[in-house]
Amino acid sequence: MRYYLLTLGCPKNTVDSEGMAMLLNGAGYGGTAVPEEADVLIVNTCGFLAAAEDESLEHLRELAKGKRRGQTLVAAGCMAQRAGERIVREVPGVDGLLGTRRWMEIVPLIQELRGGKGQRVFGRHALLGDPERPLDDPMPRPAVSAGSAYLKIGDGCNAPCAFCSIPTIKGRLRSRPPAAIVAEAQALVAGGAQELILIAQDTTDYGRDVGQPDALPDLMRAILAATADQAPPWPPNPGGNLPPP
Repeated sequence: MRYYLLTLGCPKNTVDSEGMAMLLNGAGYGGTAVPEEADVLIVNTCGFLAAAEDESLEHLRELAKGKRRGQTLVAAGCMAQRAGERIVREVPGVDGLLGTRRWMEIVPLIQELRGGKGQRVFGRHALLGDPERPLDDPMPRPAVSAGSAYLKIGDGCNAPCAFCSIPTIKGRLRSRPPAAIVAEAQALVAGGAQELILIAQDTTDYGRDVGQPDALPDLMRAILAATADQAPPWPPNPGGNLPPP
């Protein structure tokens, strides 16, 4: 079985999509860049702004229009979490919804969709909101294909800003375990990353949800210590005149 995965929005969505692809590959699915070749079509949507929702709907409509018999279309990510009812109303061809806090369950959702079972929300198979039980942190992502790689250290936000929809979409702050972050950092560096970009809704809040308001510096030191012996020599071009970091 093959899947097509389209990612919209910010780098945090990119990381989530990479995680979904890793889980799908591990379950025996194969990826394809051609929607017509896929059995499962997945759009990791963005829903932060009205224009982003419109773009997400446009791509979903396009894939729904071209669906062949036996294909399954999943709307995942921010718009699915925030406006799943609108997606179902405006794109009847969508078979399932997967929220931002449940992307780690992409494989079970597809199995439910293909098997005709599972929880229904808005008349569709859906996994939205917070999971019923804490989910294990995913294993480190596979090797990277560029010199830089995003490393997500947390999700959600506790700031009560009236103008911002992030808590509605992502929920409250959830810092990833340091051991899981360090293990992923090692895997990314081993895969060729020379620069790790730490991302979250609010990176400076890392650890506050578990009673460690100053955890970010310790995390950064742990990442540097764990990857120091993996770092490439500096400068990358011995004949160049770049300054040391």
